[in-house]
Amino acid sequence: MLTKTERRRAARMGVLLKVERELWAAGITHVAGCDEVGVGPLAGPVVAAAVILPPDTHIRGVDDSKTLSPQRRNELAEQIRNAATAIGVGIVEVEDIDRMNVYHAALEAMRRAVIGLPVLPDHIVVDARTIPEISIPQTPLVGGDGRCYSVAAASIVAKVARDAIMVELDARYPMYGFARHMGYGTAEHLAAIDKHGPCPVHRRSFAPVRQLRLAGFYA
Repeated sequence: MLTKTERRRAARMGVLLKVERELWAAGITHVAGCDEVGVGPLAGPVVAAAVILPPDTHIRGVDDSKTLSPQRRNELAEQIRNAATAIGVGIVEVEDIDRMNVYHAALEAMRRAVIGLPVLPDHIVVDARTIPEISIPQTPLVGGDGRCYSVAAASIVAKVARDAIMVELDARYPMYGFARHMGYGTAEHLAAIDKHGPCPVHRRSFAPVRQLRLAGFYA
């Protein structure tokens, strides 16, 4: 007999696998979930991941990356990488974010993640959007990282990948504390920008950074 916790986990897995099971039942084997992270920060890239998992692969604990601790995300990312049929990661750097705006940068990161898959997906489930310039059938699912197993897996892989980049940037620009806030606009980060000015990985098009330029703090 299952415990209450086990029943709750099984019910949650049933919710997350609903979309995939419908597609798998229709003979669509290679279902890719796709999600991005890093739209909101003031610094660093936007990173997306696309993940194809074999039918009926159950990795306990996979869920929206925002609900997981950093340690748990790292553990699950490793399990996902070991179990996945294919994983693609797409990165859009700061210069392109400023040039194309962050919304289109996120779409481009997801496009790069999908075309980077070593196995062609039959269908893509995307968190809330439709990826441009991709001819593969897509299902945009609002709140997909909390409603779809493969999208949740993609959110974990993307988050872990971006966090690793921000830790590397922290070593390069230690005065900003990137490893602690991952580029988000915390009070610590805003104070560091005010003190030191922006560095090359800050997004000049974002208001807190742009306003410093308008005030003459940097060229």
